[in-house]
Amino acid sequence: MEQPRLVASDVDGTLLTTAEQVSDRTRAVIGRVLAAGVPFVLATGRPPRWVPRIAREAGVDGLAVCANGAVLYDIGRAEVVWARTFDPMLLHDVAGAIDGAVPGCTYAVERVGGGTDDTTFVAELSYTHPWPEGPNVGLSRAETLGKPAMKLLVRNPSMTSEEMADSIGLLLDGQVDLTYSTNNGLVELAVPGVTKASGLADVAGRFGVDAADVIAFGDMRNDVDMLTWAGHGVAMANAHRSALDVADEVTAPNSEDGVALVLERWF
Repeated sequence: MEQPRLVASDVDGTLLTTAEQVSDRTRAVIGRVLAAGVPFVLATGRPPRWVPRIAREAGVDGLAVCANGAVLYDIGRAEVVWARTFDPMLLHDVAGAIDGAVPGCTYAVERVGGGTDDTTFVAELSYTHPWPEGPNVGLSRAETLGKPAMKLLVRNPSMTSEEMADSIGLLLDGQVDLTYSTNNGLVELAVPGVTKASGLADVAGRFGVDAADVIAFGDMRNDVDMLTWAGHGVAMANAHRSALDVADEVTAPNSEDGVALVLERWF
């Protein structure tokens, strides 16, 4: 493709090194992208509260697609531009359906808050984290699912995420958008039609950029829609098979500056 008019990148396993940092080489090429007047958009499964530290390291302060496309976040303003949320009744209905088909699941939600407010994460006390996180906030299923949420997290440590996705995906087909960014017994649900691709399409429209002029980088199942939508989808060498299968190109792994390696062709 010719020089991209918008660059989008997943964060974990893609932009960040294995030490969860932005390397000097990657930071430098992002600076050149921005200096050329090309937007650099973070597109992540992370909620807004986990984005500012990464944005500072990367040197970006524009729009970020968060929570797998459920939230558009303005990094510089620390403001949520919009959010696509579940209502509490649907949250309870979905959890009830999952309980009947996949016993042993526990639940957490990400709510829309002030960007860095830790209370936007609420979980049942029985919920266990697959990554480091603060104490659970929530005492019961009713409290956890009692307010609108941008993401429903379903946890079952006795299963892989892929196994969970196969079972829950068939059960809730068309009722939710389901994905996962780790295979450690966690799937993430959003309202139907919400993906990184839908969020990124909104951002591209704001800049007057066609999908054909977007380059996107990713490594997991939650990146598949984005890699397919973008004019040039690039998967990391360390990517999940689902991402590798749809990519237009495979670059070096995140541990070897795979994003920078591709962007240096133009910037």
